[in-house]
Amino acid sequence: MSLTNAGLWNDEGVSQRTVAANGLEFPVLEAGEGPLVLCLHGFPDHARSWTPLLRRLADQGYRAVAPTMRGYWPGGAAPDGRYGGSALGQDVLALIAALGRDTAHLVGHDIGARAAYSAASLEPDRIGKLVGLAVPYGPRLLTAFVADGDQQRRSWYMFYFQTPLAELSVPLDDFAFIDRLWREWSPSYVLSDAERARLKASLAQPGVLTQTFGFYRQLFGAPPEDPAIQALEARANGPINVPSLYLHGAEDGCMAAYLSEGMEELFPKGLEREIVPRAGHFLHLERPDEVGTRILGFLGRS
Repeated sequence: MSLTNAGLWNDEGVSQRTVAANGLEFPVLEAGEGPLVLCLHGFPDHARSWTPLLRRLADQGYRAVAPTMRGYWPGGAAPDGRYGGSALGQDVLALIAALGRDTAHLVGHDIGARAAYSAASLEPDRIGKLVGLAVPYGPRLLTAFVADGDQQRRSWYMFYFQTPLAELSVPLDDFAFIDRLWREWSPSYVLSDAERARLKASLAQPGVLTQTFGFYRQLFGAPPEDPAIQALEARANGPINVPSLYLHGAEDGCMAAYLSEGMEELFPKGLEREIVPRAGHFLHLERPDEVGTRILGFLGRS
């Protein structure tokens, strides 16, 4: 595992380079020095949305790193074909090692939250603290996809992504599909034109849409045939023995906030769960000061 192409990009104290880990060359954004905090993005999003939090973490004495998740760049197709939770968790653990650390704190949003949960389930000794945003943990969520009409309505896009029509329709009319998701998921927030254009450009790169759909297609697909992968997936869905914080926007149009109720029993080392008022799915962008303060307070507490 190695670091390459350091310093290719700089935006007010946030630099970009490539980190070789787990068979992939991950583009990462980073800022600061100190204890490592990995910030993991979801869909339809990219690492840039963590920029405000990266700067704030750096100002408070952390080394903050936001990797691009597997599948989200042209060369980022899963080398093993896997986009399930255990693969995401293995990426996170490999990135910690590639960044020269034994342990790290994790902050994950949406699919990034799933990656954080998986890493902490697989190797809790390598995770200091965990913060999950917008996607709860545990079997209640999967049950909701098949038995909860409200969540099925919210998750319509996941079912649509199972079809080949998705690759054709999502880019139409300047990614109007993506605009709709952001509008429905965060009804009180409007992403700036400049950042919206950057996000769409990242999704328009060759192969990226099909690769990112892999997360959803494997979520609802047949279980892996390899018994070793089956066992790994089971471990990646076990109890999380890491002190954890969970934040969910009260106005989230993607995931129902009530699905996070009862998560505490899956976190033997403790879980603090909060519903953030006046925030939707992208709460780290909608309420950056409030969410950032809550994350920093949690990470800094002994």
